[in-house]
Amino acid sequence: MAAEAHWYVAHTYSGYENKVKVDIEKTIENRGLQDQIFEVSVPMQAVTEIKNGVEKTSDKKMFPGYVLVNMIMNDDTWYVIRNTRGVTGFVGPGSKPVPLSPEEMVALGFGVPEGTVLHEKKIVIDFAEGDTVRVISGAWKDTVGVITGINEKKKTVSMNVEMFGRETKVELGFSDVRKL
Repeated sequence: MAAEAHWYVAHTYSGYENKVKVDIEKTIENRGLQDQIFEVSVPMQAVTEIKNGVEKTSDKKMFPGYVLVNMIMNDDTWYVIRNTRGVTGFVGPGSKPVPLSPEEMVALGFGVPEGTVLHEKKIVIDFAEGDTVRVISGAWKDTVGVITGINEKKKTVSMNVEMFGRETKVELGFSDVRKL
């Protein structure tokens, strides 16, 4: 019976993930291991950050310090990965690598039919409930208020403003406010 390929997680020095990926891919090519090590991955996630009212989307590593490797585990493949510069070891008890389960792979977005969305874009904002903000655009421009709620799905914040001598709740987009 032929050995089966599984996904394993290699621990790396933080910041070396892409270099480790490239080095492993070079070693696979140089040693002719394409039939044993099939794929090396550094999972990325689109993150939208809003700072000072400016929205910027960038890719961030989902698991800093880790590289995923789809391979048939044997002495040769273990040696190649373990001795790649920047790799500190495999994830598993002691020195025994443990493959990821199919459920863990689906949760990471692997082995899922193309077009299926598992992870929504993560949004990072530079304000929180209770923060004082200034409205920078729209009908409430230059109004200062305290955030009373944040809705990440709708990308809005709620705050109370004074209207006709009364506190009135308004909802504004993330890019319409700036933290003071």
